[in-house]
Amino acid sequence: MNVSDEELLTDLFRTIALMRKSFDRAMTEQGASLAQTKVLMCIKARSGNARAVDIAEIMGVAPRTATEALDGLERDGLIRRIPDKEDRRVKRLTLTPAGEAAVAVAEPLRRQLMTKLLANLNSSERLNFHAALQKLLEGLADA
Repeated sequence: MNVSDEELLTDLFRTIALMRKSFDRAMTEQGASLAQTKVLMCIKARSGNARAVDIAEIMGVAPRTATEALDGLERDGLIRRIPDKEDRRVKRLTLTPAGEAAVAVAEPLRRQLMTKLLANLNSSERLNFHAALQKLLEGLADA
């Protein structure tokens, strides 16, 4: 059976959109959305050394978009901006205890949702899917 480029990419984009919506709904019910969790995890991984520009780069978004997301997290009491000791213009990002708690709940849930979603694939399908995704990523890296 031959599948057109249009069908493949439509199915891929639809799968990603539905997956994000499903993950986001379940995670938001537990206190932090998928997007919020991603940002919180980036901040946590940088151990208090993250800056807004770092988050923008890691997330692949414009600095303004990252700043708006960080503003919301700060308003919600999940992060703090701390002045850098060496450069007063720079603010370092750190999780508050509420931010740590949000990650502690959301990250295991995100992993559980991934496992549940991918349980539909047997090991051979998983290997083929991974190989196909790697080829797509290689092609995008060359672009």
